[in-house]
Amino acid sequence: MHSVFLPRAFARLDIHYGWAVVSVIFLTMLSTSAAMGMVGVLMLPLKTEFGWDLGAISGALALRVLLYGTVAPFAAALLQRYGVRPVVATALGLIVAGLLLASCMTSLWQLWLTWGVMVGLATGVTANVLGATVATRWFTNRRGLVIGILSASSATGQLLFLPVAAVLADHMGWRFAMLPAGLLCLACMLLVMLVVRDHPGDVDLPSYGDTVVVPAPSRRSDASALKVSFSALRLAVGNRTFWILAGTFFVCGLSTSGLVQNHFIPLCHDFGVATVAASGILALMGAFDFAGTILSGWLSDRYDNRALLFWYYGLRGLSLLALPYTNFSLYGLGIFAVFYGLDWIATVPPTVRMAGQTFGRESGPIVFGWVFLAHQLGSATAALGAGVSRDELLTYLPAFAAAGVACLIASVAVLTIRKRPTELNKAASAR
Repeated sequence: MHSVFLPRAFARLDIHYGWAVVSVIFLTMLSTSAAMGMVGVLMLPLKTEFGWDLGAISGALALRVLLYGTVAPFAAALLQRYGVRPVVATALGLIVAGLLLASCMTSLWQLWLTWGVMVGLATGVTANVLGATVATRWFTNRRGLVIGILSASSATGQLLFLPVAAVLADHMGWRFAMLPAGLLCLACMLLVMLVVRDHPGDVDLPSYGDTVVVPAPSRRSDASALKVSFSALRLAVGNRTFWILAGTFFVCGLSTSGLVQNHFIPLCHDFGVATVAASGILALMGAFDFAGTILSGWLSDRYDNRALLFWYYGLRGLSLLALPYTNFSLYGLGIFAVFYGLDWIATVPPTVRMAGQTFGRESGPIVFGWVFLAHQLGSATAALGAGVSRDELLTYLPAFAAAGVACLIASVAVLTIRKRPTELNKAASAR
């Protein structure tokens, strides 16, 4: 019934069904990233209630972001092997269970198990690799724009829910702060089962921008998800572009989710900025990130992706180096939020497109999964390193300065990727 009713309803409205799938995946990535990102608000309440030091809490956060990235290449293979709908619905159920168990924790090892292992693994399945897979399967035209929209949802969800979580943590306790994200994940699990299909061919449609219906490939294969994932890695390791994308994406994680998402609120607290105000600054970053990442997707369909990444990494590095000069006033932090937010995850659409152009429609998302693993290794390094910096040096500022310098190095490195003539022609024809 589903396979007929909903696509026909969208066809009567002259809307490609791919947009329905993208809408549900957008909400899914938004909710799961919110579940993952709210620990930045909970660090100080956990320290206050249990007496855990920030280094110990940061260790659990580092495990979470490490698993979040480690699962990415295997998640891409699982999505290819078993289908988007069952894999994503299972991940959403695991997140809800992890949040529920986390609300009952009393020991540090339980934080590592729930937030570190359960939430880390499950959110890795619904991260940017999911967006890359859906965009690549359902869209031929507007693919960069769709990647931008889905990437924006992932980063924005990590920031947008922070003010709500901060208010709930202040007035009702940190356990209630997890409630909005948990309920949204539960709702998305139902929407995924109702709306999402794996391929356009499942509903007798071509991908958006194509005119020929391509039957959905059979998922019956002797190849396991592990074998598929490592086969893509073997294809990638001999390619110079892969290593440059992985290295620069390591810096991307080092300078965003691992550092700012987890440690910006405690950093502001050190300079006398209240938790609710600091979370509001992060939410402002999320709003500008949403616009900046969608714009980045639009630009990645039209211009040299290397040049885009050069500017993104360079401007991000300069903004991080300028952060101490804001004097941590709300006015100065607001300006920082605008410039940094526009660039928060704008690097994703060009990176996904370059992986797809280099390794193809089927292997591209899996190779991007390995690139994303490098991103999360960078995130884990920053999540742990910044916490250690605060404990040992009594300041976060060296960690933020180091991330800024790394971004400047990445901006130069990305220009060493060779541009293929065919890609220039494609970019020109898309304008």
